[in-house]
Amino acid sequence: MAPSPPGAPLGLYLHVPFCSHVCPYCDFNTYGGQEALIPRYVAALEREIGSRGAELGERRAETIFFGGGTPSLLPAAAIGRLVSACRVAFDLAPDAEVTLEANPTSVDERYFTALLEGGVNRLSLGVQTLQRRGLRVLGRRHEAVDALAALAAARAAGFTNVSLDLIFGWPGQTLAAWEDDLVTVLGGTTLPEHLSLYNLIVEPGTPMADAVARGILVVPDDDTAADLYETAMARLADTYVHYEVANWARDPSLMSRHNLIYWRNGDYAGLGAGAHGHVAGRRTMNHLLPATYVTAVEAGDAPISNVEAITPETATGETMMLGLRLLREGISERAFAARHGQTLEAIYGPIIAELTELGLLERSPDRVCLTRRGLMLANDVCARFV
Repeated sequence: MAPSPPGAPLGLYLHVPFCSHVCPYCDFNTYGGQEALIPRYVAALEREIGSRGAELGERRAETIFFGGGTPSLLPAAAIGRLVSACRVAFDLAPDAEVTLEANPTSVDERYFTALLEGGVNRLSLGVQTLQRRGLRVLGRRHEAVDALAALAAARAAGFTNVSLDLIFGWPGQTLAAWEDDLVTVLGGTTLPEHLSLYNLIVEPGTPMADAVARGILVVPDDDTAADLYETAMARLADTYVHYEVANWARDPSLMSRHNLIYWRNGDYAGLGAGAHGHVAGRRTMNHLLPATYVTAVEAGDAPISNVEAITPETATGETMMLGLRLLREGISERAFAARHGQTLEAIYGPIIAELTELGLLERSPDRVCLTRRGLMLANDVCARFV
């Protein structure tokens, strides 16, 4: 239910900033060619986990998420060490969801088996597309066969909760190519439990942004991107629950529990280089550079580089911006009042009324949700509250 109540269990986000190479569309905090630093980085991350757990009083946690970068570049034994460190430092729920993002080219059944033994119980495979042209445009070094083999290897190892990441709207993508990706995923011998479908955003400062600015690449226009999105919704409607703007699950029990903490504006500890955290009304960011992060932790210093106190106005705006992305839940009137001490009507009554009149929001006695039309304009609707 959005928003989360005060004191709800938090999520633990562990950032792994290493990649074998950096994709041209990526603006995450990630670095190529620094794999030699991995052993020291793992030790530093393990130490930070212990420090943060002590600082937060061994607070209850219910999810761990290894993001990147390419977390699957870390040895499985190192991942297991970090999961164990989280269990020691925090009051980790026995059934905690532990997710690891993996690149299809850096994994096999043996690696996945070791991950499962080390405590990982959910995988997120960075497939992006099954089209060779799209993979090259996106700078990916795997082939479609590698992605499908990674899914098969995960199944053979015993994973029963696997998510695939796909990107639509990449330069040169056609509707037929997108449909082919969806048909292939839906027609496989084993369906993934979860799908994340992201509309490509060309971020400023990336190599892809430069190529688009110079006319080397042309991205689909907004109408075409909307067609691709609606195609996905139609194709997946009979098999998956569309529970968030960009996310589908085979069953409500398979929704990403970690990401639900974000969308419900809950608390999460950000651990590792460049990781962001949001705990008890305070937002933090760690040192961006892996070497700077490691040096700080090894010296016994806190690796945090920025701290922001979240004002009540910012908190309510973020509750709306994030919670409206939850298509089944929306924003709960009761939970909003319990979290923020004011009603939705008192703070946002005129805006909600206007957006409802425009057919972008639907207000029921207990919640506010996006309509189908509002979903197609979700970014614009959410922006009205921040």
